[in-house]
Amino acid sequence: MDPTPDDVFIDAHQHFWDLEANPYPWLQGETVPAFRYGDYSALRRSYLPADFERDTHRHSPVATVHIEAEWDRIDPVAETRWLTRLAQTHGRPSVIVAHAALDRGDVEEVLAAQAAFALVRGIRHKPVTAAAQSDARRGLAGSMDDPRWRSGYALLQRHGLSFDLQAPWWNLDQAADLARDFPRTTLILNHTGLPADRSVAGLRGWRAAMESLAAQPNTAVKISGLGRLAKPWAQADNVPVMRDAIAIFGPSRCMFASNFPVDSLVADYTTLLEGFKAAIAQRPDAERRALLHDNAVRCYRIG
Repeated sequence: MDPTPDDVFIDAHQHFWDLEANPYPWLQGETVPAFRYGDYSALRRSYLPADFERDTHRHSPVATVHIEAEWDRIDPVAETRWLTRLAQTHGRPSVIVAHAALDRGDVEEVLAAQAAFALVRGIRHKPVTAAAQSDARRGLAGSMDDPRWRSGYALLQRHGLSFDLQAPWWNLDQAADLARDFPRTTLILNHTGLPADRSVAGLRGWRAAMESLAAQPNTAVKISGLGRLAKPWAQADNVPVMRDAIAIFGPSRCMFASNFPVDSLVADYTTLLEGFKAAIAQRPDAERRALLHDNAVRCYRIG
């Protein structure tokens, strides 16, 4: 029997780490303040391809995109080197989004080193953002407005690299300007713009911010990170948000992503995947195929 459009999918956002061999300060002694899922002590264990295969045994992606996992920032290229060896041995990850601090003095050197790896497709560097909408300000050092940060961002085009952005929706005005000013660099928003506030006003603000970013044609979004603090992951809560995001960006610029193992704090893998499939169930076959597979192939040049 031929596979249906829902059977073949790519996971566009996942992580591996080996805490016995490699340095991840946030998992090995340091603590992330105000982590959005609260207590994340369950993540303080190695998570390797065998663990991912166990978690995905019912629904296995045909390819995965590994997003940098906050390896010690002293040597971000070492993470890419380790992941390349992992891929050669285990067949995962398929491609890599690496790290480079865009506002550091060595950014040109680090970007060149990252781009030299065959599996690297893009860069993620979390800019300075506001913890709450009321604190959002333009022009802060280290933010997407910072001229020094932007000068590093400008170098991505030279290496043909995309950019993965993790930022809350109230900072997406900066992201929209960034995408507009660098139209040849694809900007991929992580975690659906982090719509944690599901009040009427909160969702109204999130939609407006997403629409502003989506107006730039060189942007895309990964549908992930929808868990909320101390609340079970439920389709009733999250499917409407997924559908809104897809309606805003269109079915050719959205992707399924699990954010595993981080989102294992709020749901198992099957729950996340089935939730996404429920959100797109009424769409035509070609759109479901794009949302589950083809958009990730294009955005991350998989295959």
